Formats: sequence, C-alpha cells, structure tokens
Amino acid sequence: MRGEDERTGSLFSYVDLEARVPAGHPLRAMRGLVNASLAALDGSFDGLYAKTGRPSIAPERLLRAVLLQMLYSIRSERQLMERLEFDLLFRWFVGLGIDDAVWHPTVFTHNRDRVLTTEVAQGFLSALLAQPAVKKLLSAEHFS
Repeated sequence: MRGEDERTGSLFSYVDLEARVPAGHPLRAMRGLVNASLAALDGSFDGLYAKTGRPSIAPERLLRAVLLQMLYSIRSERQLMERLEFDLLFRWFVGLGIDDAVWHPTVFTHNRDRVLTTEVAQGFLSALLAQPAVKKLLSAEHFS
C-alpha cells in the first residue's frame, strides 16, 4: 500500500540527540576526549568572565563549535551557525538541545575571540594532545 505524502506538524517532539548519533561515529569518541580536556580547564574559564551581567556563550560550547568548524572545513561563522541550525550531529557535539536557539554569527565571533585570544585555547589544545588516546594518533612524519 502506498504511503501518504503528508506533512505532520507535531506540537511536541521527543527527539533524543544522544540516540540519534550512531555508536560508532568518530565524533562520539572525539567528544569524550574533548570533554575531558575541557573539564581540566574549568578554573581557567572562570577567570575570563565577569561575575555579573548577562550570561555569555559557554566557553566549552564555543571551543567545540570551533573544533567542528576546523574539522569540517566550514569557511565562516555564518555557515557554521547555519549548519548548527539544521544538523543534529553538530548540535549534539556542541551541546545544544534540539530546541535551543543558535547564536547570531556576530555574537559567536565576539565570544570566540575572547576565548581564542587567551592562553585558554592553547591550554585546551595542549590538554587534548596530551591525552594517551590522542598521542597514538599523532605522527611527526606527516599531517593527516
């Protein structure tokens, strides 16, 4: 029997992003490594932000998003925000829920610059590269 080409607009959606990412997807293993590195920098992040005022984008989310931008060769922040808008894998990796709003590209850029222009970004990469699971993937002979 032929199915209907009918669009159903549900009022509520119960999408579990964790269940949508395949168990063997490479980003699943990478997210664990990234989160371990970010946890080591929790105290450093506190020093970058004021105690009062509006909450900013979490630095952990910023760094995960920048990492995706590098890994997937996304050319601009605007394209990255567009990808975060519709790509469930990207939302899951960054830590956004299915209903969370994606940042405006300008807001993302200003917040990103706060994190990337300090030693925190260097500390993040150092912590990531120092992990035993990452060390075995590195080679001094070539870049891949």
